[in-house]
Amino acid sequence: MQEITISEVQIIPIKPKEGLVGFASVVFNDCLYLGSIGIYTHPEGGFRLTYPTRKAGTTNINVFYPIRKEVAITLEKVIIGKFEEVMKKYVGYDKTNIR
Repeated sequence: MQEITISEVQIIPIKPKEGLVGFASVVFNDCLYLGSIGIYTHPEGGFRLTYPTRKAGTTNINVFYPIRKEVAITLEKVIIGKFEEVMKKYVGYDKTNIR
């Protein structure tokens, strides 16, 4: 399998709403832009990612999502790490109380 590289990580924090705290975009393997990745607080603590869908009638269709566990883990580590780095710049940020 080709090595996984994630570059050009962009984080857009938002005012928390129903667990959504921000959006991320990344460049995957220097050849694919992935955007509109939701960053949510996880009910047990920490964060989780959601990937974009589009509504077609009454069905939600996945736009993209990782199908290999190692890709999902790499995306989570890079995006959540960058999100926490960005949020540390805000006064009063504490990852245990963001919701």
